Amino acid sequence: MFAKVFKTKSNTAIKGSDRRKLRADINSSFPSLTTENLAELMPSKEELNVVKIYTHKGDAVTVYVQNHNPIMFELDRNLYPSVYTLWRYPDLLPAFTTWMPVLEKLAGGADLMLPGVVVPSSGLPEVKRGTLCAVTVFGNRAPVAVGVATMSTKEMQASGMKGKGINILHTYRDQLWVFGDKSSPPSIAPLEVNPAPKDKEEEQDSPQESEISRTKEVSLPEFPERELETLNLTEQGTVVLQNSTDKVEDEDTEDTGHCQRSPQEVMDSLLNQCFFHALKYKLKKPDLPLLTSTFLRNYLYPCCPEGQQVDIKKSSYKKLSKFLQTMQQRKILQVKELTKGVESIVDIDWKHPDIRSFLAPVTEATTPTLVENESEAGDHPYQPPEITSLYGISAKMLPLFQDTGHRKGNLLTQSDVRSIIITYVKTNELVDPDNKNFVKVNPILCDCLLDKSEYDDVTFLKWDDLLTRCLERMQHSHQITFPGSSPIVRKGNIDPIDISMAQRGSNKKVTMIKNLELYGMDPSTIANLLQQRVQASATCTPLPGAKDRVQVQIQGNQVLNVGRLLIDDFKIPRKYVNGLDLATKPGKKK
Repeated sequence: MFAKVFKTKSNTAIKGSDRRKLRADINSSFPSLTTENLAELMPSKEELNVVKIYTHKGDAVTVYVQNHNPIMFELDRNLYPSVYTLWRYPDLLPAFTTWMPVLEKLAGGADLMLPGVVVPSSGLPEVKRGTLCAVTVFGNRAPVAVGVATMSTKEMQASGMKGKGINILHTYRDQLWVFGDKSSPPSIAPLEVNPAPKDKEEEQDSPQESEISRTKEVSLPEFPERELETLNLTEQGTVVLQNSTDKVEDEDTEDTGHCQRSPQEVMDSLLNQCFFHALKYKLKKPDLPLLTSTFLRNYLYPCCPEGQQVDIKKSSYKKLSKFLQTMQQRKILQVKELTKGVESIVDIDWKHPDIRSFLAPVTEATTPTLVENESEAGDHPYQPPEITSLYGISAKMLPLFQDTGHRKGNLLTQSDVRSIIITYVKTNELVDPDNKNFVKVNPILCDCLLDKSEYDDVTFLKWDDLLTRCLERMQHSHQITFPGSSPIVRKGNIDPIDISMAQRGSNKKVTMIKNLELYGMDPSTIANLLQQRVQASATCTPLPGAKDRVQVQIQGNQVLNVGRLLIDDFKIPRKYVNGLDLATKPGKKK
C-alpha cells in the first residue's frame, strides 16, 4: 500500500480540540490502551504532526507523526497503528505468526496466505472477517505487519488453512516505515515457541497453493537503502518520495538469496542485541549518569558475541548519538548534555517491555585462530588489532571530572579527556583574556596538576601543557580489539614488540623478538616466515621472567627484515615496534 507515497502539507501540528479528538478516536478504536498508554503515545507537551499522503493507487491517507515516527494512519475514516506503535504495545491487536522468509515477501507486495501461518498448539486467535490484525515472525512477538483478516478464524480452519488470510496494509521496511527512524523490530520473547505439528503432505503443497501469493492490488517492492532516501521538495512545498521500482518481480525469478538479510540489517540486529544485553545484565543504576562513549566502550562492546564485532558505521544509524536518540524516543532511556557537547545517559527504564523481555543468546565461545604458515596467509590474512589508550580517573583527578557525572576509576579516551577539560576551562572562564593560548590555574587545577614546588610560581598553563599534565596524572590502561572478537581492557600501556641484539659465543650476533603474543601473532609462525625469508636459523625460546611467553631468536642482525615483516606485511604501527634503530645502516662498512 505504501510502495510509492506523495505527501503534502507536511509538518502541520495538531493542537487543542483536534488533538483531544484524535486521542478520543484512538481510545475508541483501541479500548485496550489505558490512559497512561495514551499519555505515553501522545505526550501533551510534545509536538504531534499530521501528514497528508497519497498512495500509488491514489488513496488519500492521513498519517499522525510523533517524535518523527508515524504512530497511526487513517484510511477511509479507520485508524490503523504503525509498526512503531505496535512495538511499544505488541498485544494491541490479535497476532498471526509466520516465518522469516514470508516476511521478506510481504514487504515485497504480497498478502499473507494461510499456508504460511504458524499454528500454535493453543490455536489461532479468535477474529472475525474484517478484524484488524498484526503479523509477527516466529520467535519474536514484535509485530512486523498490519492487515485486515479476509475471513474469520472458524472459516480459516474450515478451509484447511488454504487461501488468503490477511490483506496486508503496512509492513516493516515499507515507505510508511521510512517516515520514522527506520529502526529494527525489538526482540520480544514469544508467549509460545512450539508450533503445532504439520503433516508432511501439507508442507508439500503445489506451487499454486504456496505460502503467499502476489496480488495486483498491492505493489510493495523491495526498497534498497539508497532508494529509501530519495526525497525531493518541489517549489510548492510538496514533498515527493520517489522509488525507482514500481513493479514486483515475478515470484519464479526469486532465489533463496532474496530472503536473506542485508549486512546493514544484520548489523542493526547485532547492535540492538548488544544494547539490550548491556542494559539488562551489565549496567546498574549506581553507574548513572554515564558518558555515552563510556557506555559504548565498557558496556556495549563487551556484550558482543565471540566472533562478531559491532560497527555502528555499518548500521542504518551510522552514529551512536542517532541510535541512542532512537532508544530515547522509544522511552527506553534518557540522554542529556550535562556539560556542553558531552552527552550522558542519565536514566534507564528497566521496566520497559523491550528490556524485560530480552534474553541473552547462548553462544559458543570461539577463539580467533592465526595463520600457521605462509601458504595459508592468502585464505586467512592476519589483521592487526585496534589499540586504544584509556585513562582512568584517580582520586586526585576526580574534582576535574565529577561535574560530568564521572566517578573514580572510570576509563576515558584521550579525546574524551580533552573534551571534558576544554569544557571545564570554558565553563569556569579560565581562558586568559589577554592571551587565549594560556589557561588560568584555579585551586582545583592547582591541586590536580601542579607539584607542591609549583604552587606559588605557576599561575598560568599553556593548553598543551595543561592536557599533557592531565593525561600523565591519570591511571593508564589500554583497550585492544582483535577483528571478530570483543574488546579487551588491560591496565597500563601495552608493551611494544621489542627487537634487540645479543652476542653469542664466537662473536656471533643474534636478533631477538618478544611480545608478539600481545598483538595476536604466533611466535613460531613469525620464526618460520623469517627463516624462509632470510635463510637463517630461527628458534623459539622461553622468555625469562614471563610465564607462557616465548621469544623468537634468529641468527645475524635481521632487524631490518624483522621491521619490514611486522610493519609492511603484518601492518603493525611503527610506534608499537621498538629497536628498529639497531638495523645495519646500508652503505657503511666496518
